Amino acid sequence: MENEILNLWNSRKPVLNSWMSSSSPFCAEVLAESGYDSITVDLQHGLNDYKDALSIFQAIGRYPVVPMVRVPWLDPQIIMKTMDAGAMGVICPMINNQKQAEEFVSYMRYPPLGQRSFGPTRALYSSGNAYWEDANSKILSLAMIETKEAFQNINSIVNTKGLSGVYIGPSDLGIGLSDGDLGPGMDRTEVEVIDAFKEILNEAKKANILSGIHCASPEYAAKAVKWGFDLVTVNSDVKLLSEMANHVVKKTRNLF
Repeated sequence: MENEILNLWNSRKPVLNSWMSSSSPFCAEVLAESGYDSITVDLQHGLNDYKDALSIFQAIGRYPVVPMVRVPWLDPQIIMKTMDAGAMGVICPMINNQKQAEEFVSYMRYPPLGQRSFGPTRALYSSGNAYWEDANSKILSLAMIETKEAFQNINSIVNTKGLSGVYIGPSDLGIGLSDGDLGPGMDRTEVEVIDAFKEILNEAKKANILSGIHCASPEYAAKAVKWGFDLVTVNSDVKLLSEMANHVVKKTRNLF
């Protein structure tokens, strides 16, 4: 049972993550064929539920891409069930303090490290018979840092025993840090928000855990990697389709 994200991290190489907002297994195959290191199925804001995630994991199973999921909330049922379906990484939104981070980790790990229930129905086939032996150390638990409270508690969150990493949600974090004065946005340029990004990154590095961030453009993702982020998400399947469709339509009409 391998997790290529861990292999890349240990080799000090950045991870390029894709994001599935749609529920199309075929679109997931297209992304997997494109060469991403991992694909995250969004069950929080995306158009997906558990069965969609399962279908997408099956569709990309033949590719060397790590299947991940963003769950809707800090809920043991969906966290455990998506891992049983084969998720090798779980991003959990709205982790605001160490208590919530500890709760999240406990759902991710089998005893004695946590309280996960054993029953990896599909994961036994996608990850192999050594699943029990490897799951606790190979499946990633990533806490989303996206509120003022989470930022204020970042030191205690990153030092939560068993937490694999943190993942920044730029829109919510920008809104939260500014008390709503800043609107949503991905590739943030505000000095106070960028300073917060770098502080979260530094705290994660001191705790020797992964750091990830959601980006809208390759240029911003490259900048984040230069800052030191280990994992960068560049847009989503829906945004990629929308941007390319708009580009083609505009270019074609200009040629008429």
